[in-house]
Amino acid sequence: MPVHYHLGKFPPRNIDWHRLIPLIGPASAGLARYDGLLSAIPNAQVLLSPLTTQEAVLSSKIEGTQVTIGEVLEIEAGGESERLTQPKRDDAEEVLNYRQAMRACVTAMQHRPLSQQLMRSAHSLLMQGVRGRDKSPGSYRKEQNWIGPKGCAIEEASFVPAATEHLQSGMDSWEQYLGSVAEPDKLTQLAILHVEFEALHPFQDGNGRLGRMLIPLFLYQHKLLASPDFYMSGYLEVNREEYCERLCAVSRDDDWTGWCAFFLKGVERQAFENERKAREILKLYERLKVDVVELTHSQHSIRAVDFIFQSPIFPSTLFTAHSEIPKATAARILRLLRERGVLATLREGRGRQPGIYAFRELLNIAEGKDVL
Repeated sequence: MPVHYHLGKFPPRNIDWHRLIPLIGPASAGLARYDGLLSAIPNAQVLLSPLTTQEAVLSSKIEGTQVTIGEVLEIEAGGESERLTQPKRDDAEEVLNYRQAMRACVTAMQHRPLSQQLMRSAHSLLMQGVRGRDKSPGSYRKEQNWIGPKGCAIEEASFVPAATEHLQSGMDSWEQYLGSVAEPDKLTQLAILHVEFEALHPFQDGNGRLGRMLIPLFLYQHKLLASPDFYMSGYLEVNREEYCERLCAVSRDDDWTGWCAFFLKGVERQAFENERKAREILKLYERLKVDVVELTHSQHSIRAVDFIFQSPIFPSTLFTAHSEIPKATAARILRLLRERGVLATLREGRGRQPGIYAFRELLNIAEGKDVL
């Protein structure tokens, strides 16, 4: 029998704070340490750009995509390798949409807070040109949906979200809780907001990705992070079965506390992992700034380093056009970086076809393993 949405039980009134308080402290402390590092990085959006793409990859992977960060960036760079099949290109499009939607939300939040309207706008971008584009992007669903094995009937579903007649009132309550200033702990409030959004499942498609996007946006809005660079999907992907079970248990067993405990542990672990990766990237950046100056003896060396951090897979034409380095100097720097092994060649340039290069060490840090 499927689990049905917990109508009338949001916001929860039965949170066991005695169980959560020992988890709130470590989660908040981990987040504060990570935020301290973010605040110390002068150009975090440039340096952590590959981690933002990796978050988009992992969030989409939870929904079934099968593409890596390297493949996404190679496709974006114009790669034509036979291994970049059409299904991978379709998956990459979803990842790139996620990244675009995230950036659009951050820009919009300079002028207005998180809201239903902002989530609907993000959904429109998320669904642009990908599967689900025919399912009313930016509009709440008009039909009942359910979660379960692909193609299953509603009777075989694992979870049935809110009925359509309760959906708008449910989202209104969600938005009211989103703006509440009376909640005793912001991380617990975020945990409840995330699970409620997923339980309502307001759109025909893309709810999982949008609900996970909510996490860094909320932390950023409430100044728990200096920038919205918090990557939670790694924890949720590794613990996917428990993630799904905890979501269901809220509606089935009224177990909001169990879900919040799972979420708070995730914040603590991901804060540690995010900090570790960010420190590795910062260490690599500081080392490379020195190495590339010594290697190239060029006044443009720092621009070259900044460019390959922001675009770790790129065509040579993009480097020449957007690095603000004179063409001949740019070609020389690229050659030296390839010879030194900083850049790996994914495609040799020939004729009018530019070469495509990859910054292997940065990609390996983002992936958490050697991929190049």
